[in-house]
Amino acid sequence: MRKNYNNTRKKLFLPEYGRHIHEMVDSLLAIGDRRERNRQARAVIAVMGNLFPLLRDTTDFTHKLWDHLFIMSDFQLDVDSPYPRPTRQELTVSPHPLRYSQSRIAHKHYGKYVEQMIRSLSRNDDPAVVSLTVDNLARYMRTKSYEYNQEHPNNEVILKDIKQMSGGTIEIDEESINNLRSDYKQHLSPRPQKGRQQNQSARNGYQQQKSRSGYQQRGYQKNNRPHNSAK
Repeated sequence: MRKNYNNTRKKLFLPEYGRHIHEMVDSLLAIGDRRERNRQARAVIAVMGNLFPLLRDTTDFTHKLWDHLFIMSDFQLDVDSPYPRPTRQELTVSPHPLRYSQSRIAHKHYGKYVEQMIRSLSRNDDPAVVSLTVDNLARYMRTKSYEYNQEHPNNEVILKDIKQMSGGTIEIDEESINNLRSDYKQHLSPRPQKGRQQNQSARNGYQQQKSRSGYQQRGYQKNNRPHNSAK
């Protein structure tokens, strides 16, 4: 008995339609009468549309079905289509290669945008804008340096890097940058040790038990007369 496995069958151009639709398209190629072939092609288009009923209201849905019909026939089907017949070259056009920037980043832990902003500030003539922007950039540079090196850099390092990236045109007052603090990082308190945490929880439990026992021995009113629970 001859077995028909999928690895020996014809490759499906559009697997989402299934093998039965591909076999129907292949049967269209064997029809010699053009009028009958057009009628059968429209019937196959109707069956293809029934497979995706939710997409019928979308724009150019029928146009896509006719394009898929020609694709499944390997562009060999000759029928009268209401839309322009696609070609293999139109659907297999390779995209244009992307040109990646090969510019070298002098300080990778700051990023290339910091360097670009400092270069653009070097061409700015407003000293107030330059001072305010560089102040914010210096804070950001301290933060990125802390994330990269896990330690806060000296302000002299920030001054040196800004001067180098700006080509020596931007100079910051050392007294003003000494007041810079990283607003993005907050030092967390050390986590308590395991033994100390257990002793603290045991001490809290003892205090709660003591408060409950003291509450039970306090006097309270019963039937409008004083009563002591310790008796």
